Amino acid sequence: MSAKQARSSVLTLEQYLPYRLSILSNRVSMVIAQAYKDKFGLTITEWRIMAVLGEYPGASADEVSNKTQIEKSMISRAVQKLLARHLITRHVDEHDRRRQNLELTGTGKEVYEQIVPISYDYEDSLITCLSDREIKQLNSIIEKLQDQAEKI
Repeated sequence: MSAKQARSSVLTLEQYLPYRLSILSNRVSMVIAQAYKDKFGLTITEWRIMAVLGEYPGASADEVSNKTQIEKSMISRAVQKLLARHLITRHVDEHDRRRQNLELTGTGKEVYEQIVPISYDYEDSLITCLSDREIKQLNSIIEKLQDQAEKI
């Protein structure tokens, strides 16, 4: 009998995959977010914006929202805080005057360059319980689930 066939009429949250993924995501985010907050005074959303801009300089707020899956109003508030702290800049795109591009400032790049190794260290400590094979399988499974979530 498959797991799907064995389901009862009571939802057991601790076994419900979307709930388990949410709890895991929250736990992982909170631990590393505390490091960002303590050392750099950044929220999760602010760091995610900076992470996107570190990889995609000149992205718009809409593109950041799409890449992070964070709602636009939260992105907008976090962008305002990052602008006020001079960690990012915003300028009108020379090819499309309706578009505003975001980029890390010099200070923003320095903060980014300090956080990246901390992020990788945290990732390494998290996956240390997995073998190389399991890490590849996990990455494959996550990609499949992301693709499936896009379809439904």
